[in-house]
Amino acid sequence: MSIISYNISTNKELLNVHFIHNYISAISYWGKGRTLEEVKSTIENSLCFGVYTDEKVQIGFARVVTDYTFFGYIMDVIIDEKYQRKGIGKRLISFILNNKIIKNLSTVALKTKDAQELYIKYGFKTIGDSPLWMSMDKQNLE
Repeated sequence: MSIISYNISTNKELLNVHFIHNYISAISYWGKGRTLEEVKSTIENSLCFGVYTDEKVQIGFARVVTDYTFFGYIMDVIIDEKYQRKGIGKRLISFILNNKIIKNLSTVALKTKDAQELYIKYGFKTIGDSPLWMSMDKQNLE
């Protein structure tokens, strides 16, 4: 197994919008049919994380919709199919959760159909009886 060298950045100028749009609109189960304009709008209005090879080719993406103070919602986590099952998605989630803004939020939520086991390892718990919604909640309401 070859070691893949890659970088993660929050610099939106580096994002390959066409890679992101193609994956979300054609490959993902949650965003089929999303338009390029919709993808551009979601990027503009989110804290974004891109994953790049040393050659600056984008191979992954995720975004967090947040108020930057209390709440964040992780969305559109993608890794190019050629790079999946190599631990890059796990490193991306770790990077997001260790981001200085995200780690100070009271609540981080997400919705997934097939990655609950992954997110449980990071401290997420299911919400109620929903098979999709998960959160990591640091707020004590007692």
